[in-house]
Amino acid sequence: MDNPSRSERSRTAALDAAITIVTRDGPGRLTLDAIARESGLSKGGVMHQFRTKEAVLRALLEQQMAYFEAFSNRYLEKARETTDQPELAAQIATLREAISTPRSGAFALLAAMNENPELMAMPRDVDIEKVARMKAEARDPDLALLRWAAARGLLLSSLFGLSSLTDAERDRLFERLLDDGKWTAMEQGAPAAAKPSRAAAARGASASRATKSASARKRS
Repeated sequence: MDNPSRSERSRTAALDAAITIVTRDGPGRLTLDAIARESGLSKGGVMHQFRTKEAVLRALLEQQMAYFEAFSNRYLEKARETTDQPELAAQIATLREAISTPRSGAFALLAAMNENPELMAMPRDVDIEKVARMKAEARDPDLALLRWAAARGLLLSSLFGLSSLTDAERDRLFERLLDDGKWTAMEQGAPAAAKPSRAAAARGASASRATKSASARKRS
């Protein structure tokens, strides 16, 4: 095996070990020594790839962001054929994927945030761009953001072990968040519900009485 291939294999092994440690033991247990033990590499071999723990976290974050970006782009291409809000659909589906994917990149985000909040600027900048695209395509930007925020809440509650939902319940909620038809009536400017409000009913009754009164005067 040539040196570049060996180096890439060592880098991959170190990152795989890092996400295993973060997922299994928590971000506080991630050290260069722990990566060496988990990967079977020497500490010198790990440090040849990554000089610091922060460098590991940055590379891990970039790797996981690239994975989910590729998933999002694939979903986006298909969603363009079925919805007027493909960016929103792709982001909700990607958040669901983050829950269901073993060794999820969400753990990498948690580790990065715990170790160095400045690293969170990377995914935050990506989110800013995605939010802008979701708002641009939406008939009701606020409702689109609410659906996206709800999906993110499902991910975070699962990630932090705070969710009381079963997998089936969570899947149903994601399906509902993805279903544009469930939200049409709530969109700004959407047709009013068939049942009139009390105020509208009162106005209608008043108008009806006035019409009847006018008709009676004409007959008399």
